[in-house]
Amino acid sequence: MNTHCSRFSGLLVVALFTGCASTARRPAAVVTEAPPRWLHAIAADAPVAGPNWWDSFGSDELRQFVRQADSRNLDLTSAVARVRQAQANAMMARAGLFPSLVGSAGAEHRNLPSASSVERENNYSVALNASYEIDFWGGNRAARDSARHALRASQFELETVRMTVTAGTASLWLQAVGLRERVSLAEKSTANAERVLGIVEARVASGAATKLDLAQQRGLVAAQRRAALALQQQSDEAVIALARLLGQPVSELSLRTASLRSLRVPLPTPVMPSVLLTRRPDIARAEAQLAGAEADVASARAAMFPRLNLSGGVGASGGRLRSLVDNPAYSVAAGLTAPIFSAGRLVAGKELAQARREELLVAYRATILSAFSDVETALNAVASLSDQTASQAEQQMQATRALALAEIRYRAGAETLLTLLEAQRAVYAAEDAWAQLLLDRLLASVSLYRALGGGWTVPTTPAESGSSYVRSPARKLAEGADKAACANRLDTR
Repeated sequence: MNTHCSRFSGLLVVALFTGCASTARRPAAVVTEAPPRWLHAIAADAPVAGPNWWDSFGSDELRQFVRQADSRNLDLTSAVARVRQAQANAMMARAGLFPSLVGSAGAEHRNLPSASSVERENNYSVALNASYEIDFWGGNRAARDSARHALRASQFELETVRMTVTAGTASLWLQAVGLRERVSLAEKSTANAERVLGIVEARVASGAATKLDLAQQRGLVAAQRRAALALQQQSDEAVIALARLLGQPVSELSLRTASLRSLRVPLPTPVMPSVLLTRRPDIARAEAQLAGAEADVASARAAMFPRLNLSGGVGASGGRLRSLVDNPAYSVAAGLTAPIFSAGRLVAGKELAQARREELLVAYRATILSAFSDVETALNAVASLSDQTASQAEQQMQATRALALAEIRYRAGAETLLTLLEAQRAVYAAEDAWAQLLLDRLLASVSLYRALGGGWTVPTTPAESGSSYVRSPARKLAEGADKAACANRLDTR
């Protein structure tokens, strides 16, 4: 008997140590090493993107729309619901680490008829049962960790959706206002073309111009009107898209801002490439998903080993309530269950979890590369559009001057209508191109703010879902600690 007990005790100790060693491991650092600097470096005139970066544009209307989108956008509402679901799943997974306790009580009344009388009998019972699975192999702990990482991933996804909605609101508002301004320029150009048409008609009436000149000018007026109508259609579509993002009917949406010229054109200071890894919620979400996949691998591995369940119960029954506790009955039991044959299901489950982890390793790295690419693209657009805007302003000034001279010379008969038509087209094209460049430059600032994370930072305080994220691979790289360990390779354990 003692020999059997000693063997069992030895196995128990081995199992306990094995269980501790098989807990879910955090993913290795698989991020691509951050470049030392950005390729398209710019001289910024605004501070690093903060939580309320949209205030940098200096528009109260934009500020109001961002607040409305944050409270009424349906995508954000869905993301909040997903966070609540993840919280409930985390609570359920955590419950597997604790014993379960079930109580029951019953009362029964019976009539037993006999030949001479009816006997009445009462019976009362109470019971309390407990069960607990000893987590030798760490499967329950791995399930808890997986649920916690899923919760963190859903929280980071919420922040990603919020950043996307905020940037989308700013972009659509800028497009709506910019298109409205371009419509105004097109209408102004049409009015100017109609004024010149009056001059041509007068010259035709006096015999100084031909009907060909009149037809050409009328064609230009029609083309200007068509361009204004096309821009008006685009403007209406931008307003419709903005209303959907704000979660309200388009009939209730009105824009007060008529021009982009009153806005500031911010240029936020780009953070260092290594710091960017702690400023993007999509990177944090990818890392949390990867950590959850590591826990799933540990859980699938633990499912292949035996399980030890402990159970116990105490109960009593009797005909009187007062006598229930006089003679209680109890039981204690232990059960060991082990998989013997599952037709490869458990092995396939483990391989599935490993393949999922490898997929998320690649996705994690791709997310980081995408973040670097987003910033480089935005910086390139900001630098290029700034230079284009300066050149376009000069072109617009010269085109306006050329139109004034062409009109004077045409009135005097020293210039043909063709020259005047070309001058009119050049002025309209220059004004429209300048308005489009201004819009593109503002949209580039929005893209840069979004690429820099929109002022979001990795939480540094321990959360319910675990505090190990504070020393994540991305944060280690951002702090400059052990960059050699963050080489661009994948851990394919």
